[in-house]
Amino acid sequence: MEMNVREIWTVVHGMVFGFIFLLGFSGALYAVYSLKAEWLTTEGMTKTVNIIKVYLWGLAISVWAAVFTGAWVVYPWYRATPPDGTTDLSAFPRSLLLANESTAQWHEFGMEWKEHVAFLAPIAATVVAFVVNYYGAQLARKIGERRAVMIFFIFAFVATAIAGMFGAFITKAAAVR
Repeated sequence: MEMNVREIWTVVHGMVFGFIFLLGFSGALYAVYSLKAEWLTTEGMTKTVNIIKVYLWGLAISVWAAVFTGAWVVYPWYRATPPDGTTDLSAFPRSLLLANESTAQWHEFGMEWKEHVAFLAPIAATVVAFVVNYYGAQLARKIGERRAVMIFFIFAFVATAIAGMFGAFITKAAAVR
């Protein structure tokens, strides 16, 4: 199986960086949830919080990398405009999708979702990492703040999962080649 540079970047964007965030999300959510004073000793809390900080900043970096590679590497290839008179649109995914009524919605809704919601996940991951970094072990006693962080993070995950699903479907219908 051979892959060209564009296909490799598409894989790196979705199946590496995006996958790390989506897979790592459940661990991050449980880590924040598990910050409960009654569950850990003082020494255990300090050690756990330090591990969680590294984990959350790693997730934030991976999701920012997914957005960066999507927006500034893969997306320009997706949006490329074919020269006038081009009949083979396989090298122009956006135009290929829009040329057929049955696939136009993949661009009109799916890609628009990705364009407008893509920055929610890295912002949320960064906010969650910052809050855990800022409050540290004190977050164990701040139930409301911990719950708010988890809810915010869940919304970011859902938005990202939907964007990933659309990305997979769009790539299936009109891959960047």
